[in-house]
Amino acid sequence: MATTTANQQPIVNAKSGKLKRTLVIAIGAIVLLGAGAGGTYYAINKFGSHGPAKPAPVPPPVFFPLESITVNLQSDDGAMHYLRTGLTLKLRDEKSQPMLTERMPEIRSRVLMMLSAKRPDDLATLEGKRTLASDLRTAIEVTASTAEKPVRVDEVLFTEFVVQ
Repeated sequence: MATTTANQQPIVNAKSGKLKRTLVIAIGAIVLLGAGAGGTYYAINKFGSHGPAKPAPVPPPVFFPLESITVNLQSDDGAMHYLRTGLTLKLRDEKSQPMLTERMPEIRSRVLMMLSAKRPDDLATLEGKRTLASDLRTAIEVTASTAEKPVRVDEVLFTEFVVQ
């Protein structure tokens, strides 16, 4: 028998070469598109949109304590009732403090008059105390303000409140 020892080469299918090339191109395109999308996302988040503007930090409130006040209250039953209260004013900024200090005798007089006109029953409820605080705030603002420099009191705080 005769044998041929010719080199046998495997038959390479032409379709498999094209398939590999197409697959490599497709994978490369996907990688490039992903890298582009990631780069765009990074650039937008880092440089592009800064998001909503952060509000400026609110300065801490300024508290302006007043000396304790003791007044006699109006009474229908003939008994002597008095009120001892400590007040602290919550201000928006420090600019109002000099105005309040300059007019402190007027402010104390106005507060004393308002407090001494109250009855113990008016001050017994929480709503009565809130109404009093609101009335005091308005009176203090009106007394301390001038046309050029209005004084704004955010809140009147009771630091002491004894009715007897």
